[in-house]
Amino acid sequence: MFRSVFTKFVSLFMLILLASFLVLTTILTSLVNTYNIDAKMNSMADAAYSVSVYLRDQYIESEQTGFDNYLISQKDSIMPVIDLLSVNVDDMALWVVDETGAAILTGGSGQKKSPDGAVPETEASFPDSVMQALRTDGTLSDSGTLDGFFQRGHCTYGIGLYTRDSRFIGAVIASAESGGMNELLEAMDNTVLMSTLWIMLAALIAVYFITERMVAPLKSMSRAARSFANGKFDARVTVTGSDEIAELAVAFNNMAENLAIANEMQRSFIANVSHDLRTPMTTIAGFIDGILSGAIPPEKQEYYLGVVSEEVRRLSRLVSALLDISRMQAGERKFTMAEFDICELSRQVLISFEQKIDAKKLDVSFECDSDRMDVLADRDAIHQVLYNICDNAIKFSYACGKYEIRIAEKDKRIHVSVYDEGVGIPAEDVPRIFDRFYKSDKSRGLDKTGVGLGMYISRAIIEAHGEKIWAESEYGKWCRFTFTLPKPSGFPLDKRKNLTDRNAKESGKGMTV
Repeated sequence: MFRSVFTKFVSLFMLILLASFLVLTTILTSLVNTYNIDAKMNSMADAAYSVSVYLRDQYIESEQTGFDNYLISQKDSIMPVIDLLSVNVDDMALWVVDETGAAILTGGSGQKKSPDGAVPETEASFPDSVMQALRTDGTLSDSGTLDGFFQRGHCTYGIGLYTRDSRFIGAVIASAESGGMNELLEAMDNTVLMSTLWIMLAALIAVYFITERMVAPLKSMSRAARSFANGKFDARVTVTGSDEIAELAVAFNNMAENLAIANEMQRSFIANVSHDLRTPMTTIAGFIDGILSGAIPPEKQEYYLGVVSEEVRRLSRLVSALLDISRMQAGERKFTMAEFDICELSRQVLISFEQKIDAKKLDVSFECDSDRMDVLADRDAIHQVLYNICDNAIKFSYACGKYEIRIAEKDKRIHVSVYDEGVGIPAEDVPRIFDRFYKSDKSRGLDKTGVGLGMYISRAIIEAHGEKIWAESEYGKWCRFTFTLPKPSGFPLDKRKNLTDRNAKESGKGMTV
């Protein structure tokens, strides 16, 4: 995995870096060439213009009849001027030609530095196309071979010479080899190449350490995942830094913690269910065998049959809870939303626990903001929630302790609370009390019949209604469970089903209406 990620990172990064430097080199070369040509062209234009002005003024003042004769007769005075004006460009050659293109005078360092014949000799004649352009346009600018006049590319600038009556008599042409910057460009390319190699080496080292830092947690996660596949959930990933990889490592550790908790809860659930199935079945089998064998006398058979009946109902409740869980996970639990009085339903649930309340001699308090408080919910499902909460409250209450059901309207919602003075819930268990298979009474000293499904089912039902349920407790003193329900007011009858459908989807439990 490391090699694969490292290879991909390095290949991509090096490719991008190399492409960037190639583009940069191309752009720099083009800019330098363009600048060189422009600079040479400007210098040659200045030189050609200065020579042309000088020759024109001197020729007019000389009043000689032929331009050729004037150039030849004044060669000794003209040549120093040509050489002086051509020093701005190191390799510039400057010609003074007649109207046919034949070179009369030639100067400049370009003539002296061209032993390979790249610059034609003094007797050379410029092409007719060049002279025609000068005769027609008055100027000429070219960066090629000038229609084959030069062997290599040259920057050329020419200015035509005219008499006062606009008669073309010749031209001044300046040229310099356009490749004069080759050595500089080669040095620049070498510098860029060496810089590229050093930068790529530094980038390679940086990518190596960055990739190793990125991949190390991933490799650790991979090993931990294989450990999870073998049923071992104690592996954790070391978290370093605060970037996205660190966040992924934290999320992975949280997932591992949740898996470990879920696995432990599942084991506890299986143990509890096995115990709760085996105990009543053993009791049922023992009493029935006693009745069949005659070990239990006829006058006591009715009593023991009652015990058998109670154990059967206990099994039925356990199976019903398991079926509820299965239906919730499959998304098959459906609710029928309707208006009903939550106060009346709470009274009925409270009355059903009369015997248990009397057995513990609880101080019962029942309070409602008004005699009737309607809610929009599934009556049977809310009855199940209330029954689970009230049963737990009585089960864990102290004898003669306070037991209270409170129904109030807050924030346009109906709040139903069940309070008891009793064992309470340890602070570390409060966030997990609604988890599936979770039991705070792990010793089964008080909760001998529960398997940790009641609160999970209650939360699933309330969240399917789009509402909330929570627990508050001070361990060893008191505990309060509270859930909310929607009021029917403000929801037209034709919209209530849509509301219920949306709430069921938002609950994330897969329940439908």
